[in-house]
Amino acid sequence: MENTNCKCVVLADSHQNVLERVRGLLETVFEAVVMVADKKSLFETVDRVKPDLAIIDLSLKPSDEVGVARQFKTRYSDVKFIALSLHDDASVARHVLQSGASAFVLKRCLSTDLFDAIESVTEGRVFVSPQVNINQNCGA
Repeated sequence: MENTNCKCVVLADSHQNVLERVRGLLETVFEAVVMVADKKSLFETVDRVKPDLAIIDLSLKPSDEVGVARQFKTRYSDVKFIALSLHDDASVARHVLQSGASAFVLKRCLSTDLFDAIESVTEGRVFVSPQVNINQNCGA
């Protein structure tokens, strides 16, 4: 992956093992990776560190998948974010993208899709894990 020119990313996931695994991947690309485990901490951290990108597990509590995406984009319209989900339902992906996410990545595909998603988002393109069958550009 080429240099993304990003310095800081916020990673939000309620599962410690996912945070640790993804942090290891992200540290190869970003200068700083800030991890949080709930929605309240996500918003407090983004307010404080002003990240270049956020990677958000849509199952953060308390909220539904589309709700956390919508709330994040409403509050931080200038911060691009990648949504992580367990669900490969095309309708969920569409709603999350319509709510403001720049990418939709299946958690089971993090190791194969995350860098493609980051590259797409930093280049201004939308990315959807190829395993999700939705009718739009799904990245390479």
